[in-house]
Amino acid sequence: MPYKLIIELSDRDLRHFRRELRRAREAVGIADDDEILGAAADLLETLQRAELPDFVAERLGKLETLHAILTDADWTLEERERAPVLAALAYVCDPEDIIPDDIPGIGLLDDAVMIELVFRELRHEIEAYEDFRRYRTSIPRNSSLRRDAARLSAKLAQRREQLLTRMRRRRAQERKKPAP
Repeated sequence: MPYKLIIELSDRDLRHFRRELRRAREAVGIADDDEILGAAADLLETLQRAELPDFVAERLGKLETLHAILTDADWTLEERERAPVLAALAYVCDPEDIIPDDIPGIGLLDDAVMIELVFRELRHEIEAYEDFRRYRTSIPRNSSLRRDAARLSAKLAQRREQLLTRMRRRRAQERKKPAP
């Protein structure tokens, strides 16, 4: 029988995690994008072989989506949109973050919490990317569109731009809302 554990984060807790994410964002300025993406790919490979608690595994599985957002050749974001995703990846790849990753049982707990927070913060970006992936995979393999690389590329670019416009509009609307 699963045991439900609810963690309520106070405003102070959220400020703490956001401070750590800002620290990771500053590190992104120092680190090369390729280094961060390479470290994230290595981490994903390592985690696939590891026995992780379900809570951690479920959230770290979202790391694949964050990595894909930045490495998918058909999906391009502006630098200001890439930066928070890179920061999240940099944080998770840092073995000496809030709870050092090598502490058995709990070392990845803060990484799981951070990914959950980042997923909420970047929900519009993630939703747009997942919609794009669904659209791309909905094109039948044997369709004339798939056989014509130029038409396929143009169609994907058109859909990407529609989704990015929607994402940016939603993000702008969210910023205009008063804080609760």
